[in-house]
Amino acid sequence: MTFLPLKKIENKPIPLPKVKEILENLGKELNQFQRKTLEYALTFSKLKGDKAEELCEKLTKNFGLSMSEAVQIVNCMPETAEELKVFFPRHKVIEPEKLREIIKLLDEYR
Repeated sequence: MTFLPLKKIENKPIPLPKVKEILENLGKELNQFQRKTLEYALTFSKLKGDKAEELCEKLTKNFGLSMSEAVQIVNCMPETAEELKVFFPRHKVIEPEKLREIIKLLDEYR
């Protein structure tokens, strides 16, 4: 099997459920790396692709998070404010109330 060279079209973070959806739609012609990535995504995705993207958008718009932060949070779906703190750099202070609101939003998608 011959593979054509890849061309990067866009570089943006996307949640794991969306990766799963994209790879599943490619069909059976996945290379080894794509198959391993799909296997990982199938194992660890916690939401459907469209819901994960919707949640990322809400996290960025409602809480001022970067898309990278939102994607990591959606990929892991932390259950407590303490778990959520891990996703922010030490210098970025997030008020406890804001952390609770984020957890409440995540709970709506579980």
